Amino acid sequence: MLFNSPEFLFLYLPIVLVVFFAIGKYRRDYAAAWIAFASLVFYGWWDARYVPLLLGSIAFNFWAGNAISRQTGGGRKAAAKRTLVAAITVNLALLAYYKYSAFFVSSVNAAFGAGWAVPNIVLPLGISFFTFTQIAFLADAYYGKVKEANFLHYVLFVTYFPHLIAGPVLHHKEMMPQFADPSSYRFSQERFTAGMLLFLLGLAKKVVLADRFGEFCSAAFKGAGDGAEISFFAAWGAALAYTFQLYFDFSGYSDMAVGLGKMIGVELPINFNSPYKAQSIADFWRRWHMTLSRFLRDYLYIPLGGNRKGPVRRYLNLFITMLLGGLWHGAGWTFVVWGALHGLLLSINHLWQELAERMRLGGQKLLRPVYWALTFGCVVVGWVIFRAQSLSAAGRMLEGMAGGSSIVLPTQFVSIVPGLGRLIASQGSVPYLADGTVMGLFELMTMIALGFVVVLCCPNLYQMKKRTQFLLVAVTFAFALQKVLFSRNSEFLYFQF
Repeated sequence: MLFNSPEFLFLYLPIVLVVFFAIGKYRRDYAAAWIAFASLVFYGWWDARYVPLLLGSIAFNFWAGNAISRQTGGGRKAAAKRTLVAAITVNLALLAYYKYSAFFVSSVNAAFGAGWAVPNIVLPLGISFFTFTQIAFLADAYYGKVKEANFLHYVLFVTYFPHLIAGPVLHHKEMMPQFADPSSYRFSQERFTAGMLLFLLGLAKKVVLADRFGEFCSAAFKGAGDGAEISFFAAWGAALAYTFQLYFDFSGYSDMAVGLGKMIGVELPINFNSPYKAQSIADFWRRWHMTLSRFLRDYLYIPLGGNRKGPVRRYLNLFITMLLGGLWHGAGWTFVVWGALHGLLLSINHLWQELAERMRLGGQKLLRPVYWALTFGCVVVGWVIFRAQSLSAAGRMLEGMAGGSSIVLPTQFVSIVPGLGRLIASQGSVPYLADGTVMGLFELMTMIALGFVVVLCCPNLYQMKKRTQFLLVAVTFAFALQKVLFSRNSEFLYFQF
């Protein structure tokens, strides 16, 4: 079930909210059980066969977390560590089987000609998110930060439908006090209105902006995957369109998730803070998918040693963290290279910061546009690798962006400025750019300009005053509703991760 589908908006969500608040007046435990049940229904709507897998994972990790807490509380730190390692191994083995076994087999076949049969395994929806959420719970239990004796609350913590499929990645300690708070079960008009506004504006990001950007970028990436040469304008048009598609798609989902949480009475952590305004790669990762960045920092980078063992080890830890972060996003060499690229960029960023401090360059305002342009350019290059069907397809896209294939003026310009016809007569046309029409090119250019204005000049939704939010809702909701009702509902991009 999709947040942007009619069945969710007009059937599932109203029923869930009405029943929750009706029960919550009298029995909080029953209301919590209702949300847990509704969350399992939400998950099972995709494929009910994987609900037992989700419940099995929850039951195992609840048992393991309590065993770790008892061992830690009883002074048996070595036993707790063994249980922690075993439990994390089970979680990662489950994730590896479903997400990476086909990638491993195909890579071995390509490297050694082994001829092994590639398993045809369907990736369970949201497995990366509920696995990481529970690994964080196990680690926090080991360090004595959390305890959980209420199985129902733990089920709700993991399955809570606003975050279950694509995050944000939650910490037990920030969620459980809210599930225990009586005020979370009472209807609040102010809280509900604020949540509804966030949800509707996130919906508009998805169906009005992200889906349209996706239509502009798909042809060029598909052409590159099929081995076609992608010219300069087509490559940049597709790269920028995907850059904005991914932003509005995932930030829209995250806004909708936070909004749904607010409507019910539970605050989910913010996952985006205007990341395309970042002036360094480190700043970008403090703003993009913030809960994943937090997880990678707390449960991978710091345990590896962080910056405590000298600069060389620090850069190595950054590289390993981002390499594994890239692999978390998907089972493919494009994700590995994308993660390695960001690991390298983060290392360069920290090295430059040290040099800039010595040279007293970091605070100069004149350099800020340069820092932004370099950061944004690196992010766009990374997204091309992230989106491409293969490394060779990414190479063709990047070659086109660098002008290595051809710099051909779009034929759409000829109809506007006929004198350009002689200039491009010997060079041919530009396939994969918009839909080949003047209006299509004009819309693409307008959409990209709008994308820059929104992500660079506008405050994010959490910085807006309610009056501004109401105005935006009034302007966009009718169009968004039309898209929901009369267009094909597209999945959110992070569903595949």
